Amino acid sequence: MRILVTGASGWIGSASVVELISAGHQVLGLARNEEAAAKIRKLGAEAVKGSLDDVASLRAAAERAEGVVHLGYNHDFSQMADAARTDRAAIDAFADVLHGTGGPLLIASGTLGLAPGRVGTESDMPNPAVHPRVANAAYTLGLAERGIRSLVVRFAPTVHGAGGDHGFVATLAKIARAKGVSAYLGAGRNRWSAVNRLDAARLVRLAVDKAPPATVLHAVAEEAIATRDIAEALGRSIQVPVESVPVDRAAAHFDWIGPFFGADAPASNARTRELLDWEPSHATLLEDIAAGHYPGR
Repeated sequence: MRILVTGASGWIGSASVVELISAGHQVLGLARNEEAAAKIRKLGAEAVKGSLDDVASLRAAAERAEGVVHLGYNHDFSQMADAARTDRAAIDAFADVLHGTGGPLLIASGTLGLAPGRVGTESDMPNPAVHPRVANAAYTLGLAERGIRSLVVRFAPTVHGAGGDHGFVATLAKIARAKGVSAYLGAGRNRWSAVNRLDAARLVRLAVDKAPPATVLHAVAEEAIATRDIAEALGRSIQVPVESVPVDRAAAHFDWIGPFFGADAPASNARTRELLDWEPSHATLLEDIAAGHYPGR
């Protein structure tokens, strides 16, 4: 199948491109500039010029494909509403092209904030008020009624691995190194889920290959890791002390990531594993931290 991948030069997207190609798919990677295009070509895919802000370019790229894996997103937390509107316009462009074809349209979402206080499952439908992006996921699932194999993959808060992660754990590592202490909030009993980047990419490929329409999948390998354990692993790796920070000082110590690191966000992967016969097999989050992949520089 010929698949258009947005975010193809990014952390999850680049691994997904490699996985899709290895399974025999032809991949077109959306590239906003020549630097991204060069990365995409190096992965073995064809680079297609376009941008999430240019709906015409998205539609033209999708017209060359039989399915879309939409992983690109503007993660500027100061512009969340604008980012969600841009994302919705992109989804609409892809849906217009794939209407009635039965082709896959896979989009990315997240498990953070899914089910506060308990383990979130694939059947949970989060409140759109949590994040504007959530409404786009619900909208995408409804596209199955238009003859599109619509799929939503909710990624764990940390999609970790060797080389190039700029996400939440990398940010925590930088804060720990800069402040000389690896901290957690309160007792550090709140939990995050996690998934290795390579396991996440395999899930994306399996979803493209065989997930039915209107399916929610959880890219979650470890369902619940205490944030204190994450802080302690970073402390050992960076060789700084570990200590608790009062919850009311979350923003002062952690800046924008404070509310996220204070969230209790365990998530189940049971239905996803059963549906796609997906078995995560790569390094765990704490193993990747211990291996030195998050030096905080």
